[in-house]
Amino acid sequence: MSTIAVLGTYDSKGHELDFVARRIAARGHVPLRIDVGTLEPPVVTPDVPREAILDFSGVSDRRDRGACVAAMAAAVPGFLAKLAAEGRIQGVISLGGGGGTAIGTAAMRALPVGFPKVMVSTLASGNTAPYVGTTDIVMFPSIVDVAGLNRVSRLLFSRAAGAICGMVEAPVEVEEARPLVVASMFGNTTACVNAAKEILEKEGLEVLVFHATGTGGRTMESMIGSGMVAGVLDVTTTEWADELVGGILGAGPERLAAAGKMGVPAVVAPGCLDMVNFGEPSTVPARFAGRTFYHHNPQVTLMRTTPAECAELGRILAEKVNAYTGPVTVLLPLRGVSVISAEGGPFHDADADAALFEAIRSRVSPHVVLRELDCTINDPEFARACAEALLAQMRR
Repeated sequence: MSTIAVLGTYDSKGHELDFVARRIAARGHVPLRIDVGTLEPPVVTPDVPREAILDFSGVSDRRDRGACVAAMAAAVPGFLAKLAAEGRIQGVISLGGGGGTAIGTAAMRALPVGFPKVMVSTLASGNTAPYVGTTDIVMFPSIVDVAGLNRVSRLLFSRAAGAICGMVEAPVEVEEARPLVVASMFGNTTACVNAAKEILEKEGLEVLVFHATGTGGRTMESMIGSGMVAGVLDVTTTEWADELVGGILGAGPERLAAAGKMGVPAVVAPGCLDMVNFGEPSTVPARFAGRTFYHHNPQVTLMRTTPAECAELGRILAEKVNAYTGPVTVLLPLRGVSVISAEGGPFHDADADAALFEAIRSRVSPHVVLRELDCTINDPEFARACAEALLAQMRR
């Protein structure tokens, strides 16, 4: 028997949340009704009143409604994470419209990957990225407004209750723990990462690969920041090209930061910094007319970075790794940072590559190990060098 948090605003959605709680109880689990409302008194008595969360937040003036709402939104994530860490809940479900979804998913994002979390929302059929973030929240479209119980809402709320119960009940096979390594990959660095991954796995490591598509980079950074990661193979730093130039796959200014903050051994390479990503050709901004493009597929258009952009990218990469507190090695593949930038490829540009490499080598701090290899990023020699450098750092 598990305890499942039923989190929401029990003043405006109390009857709907209680309906879900009773469906959970019918499956043999214990519902824990947590009230995050701040307007009127709850219409259903919760197990955890809003005052407990406001106490957790440290707010003393309960007369200021705005302050209470802000405090609630800020305190719920830590409050729920504490319950989960103490083993007092094994899953969480919430219902809501705009406000309820914002509060519910903020709380869920504070929970670890794999912890069962379901959000039934009026916003589930649109852009859910602001709510899900880099976590594994399951969002259920409510179809009708989350206001009142009717034949449609009863059906969907019952299914959602069944889903969270099933997630909690599902057995999880946990294999013997191995040190965890994260790696960044793109289609243009797949050969490198796959070869390095094979070497690392033969040494008893578990390797998680993240596709460098913006979300992938942010998720990898989040994983590193969680403390679960023992080593970082960040050979595909292409998201910084999109971040700098204005492509669609930027991962934000914190990309390449987590490993430094956590002091995790890392190997970094300028993989795919030769390209900026856009969608179909018609989506490329007019200001880039005349640039060099490559049509990766009908939905993806790549644009070659210029020498000036590459010099700036080299500066950014160097500044990021200079801040690393753990052992870090930067490897430069002098004959090409992607499949298509190698000699004879559509993105081959010796001047741009030279600007990138010179910016890196002239700016990295003495504590950063810098190696230059006379090969492309996808040559077996480069993959082996990446894996061996990371292994050596992790053995220190």
